[in-house]
Amino acid sequence: MRYRDHGIRSRVAMAALLAALAFSAALPAAAPTGKPDGEAAVWTTKQLRFVYMGFTAHYSCDGLADKVQQVLVSLGARDVHVTPSGCASPYGSPDPFPGVSVRMSVLEPAGETAGSKGREPVAAHWQAVDLTAAGNDLQTAGACELYEQIHARILPKFATRNVDYSSSCVPHQLEPGAIRLRAEVLMPNGAPAATASAAAHRAN
Repeated sequence: MRYRDHGIRSRVAMAALLAALAFSAALPAAAPTGKPDGEAAVWTTKQLRFVYMGFTAHYSCDGLADKVQQVLVSLGARDVHVTPSGCASPYGSPDPFPGVSVRMSVLEPAGETAGSKGREPVAAHWQAVDLTAAGNDLQTAGACELYEQIHARILPKFATRNVDYSSSCVPHQLEPGAIRLRAEVLMPNGAPAATASAAAHRAN
């Protein structure tokens, strides 16, 4: 009797398992979970006045405007307008305190931007940009102070994450590897990959 009971229990357990498998197979497949890679963002207008003050590299106002524009475009800005401002030296000549006025549009996460309602969101993604990719060349070393000021004054105008910055600039000295400035910034989907360097390190 004991062996027969054991066989009955085994058959009942097997029947229950088969019924459970049949039931689960009939259920619809579960939807994938997790946040998709990407982010909704909105274009936001930003303005700033940027004045360069340095000892190692010297720039004309137009030369500084070119370099600032290259940096802004590398960081994903669009509708960029950079105008020399407050300059005392003739065109093409180094200025003691070259300055530019900037107006541009940058991407910011749609859910974090005040007044984003009513603006059309765009599909965006986080993209790594290295403004000092050529960190061991003398041109980048000469622009060490410029990158310090870009980090302090320009980068905060952008939505960034994972900023990797270090600086050990020494006035009047060229120190290859003294500056590093990398960050992830929001880029619209479908935009071409940013160049490794903004090429903003060539002094005039």
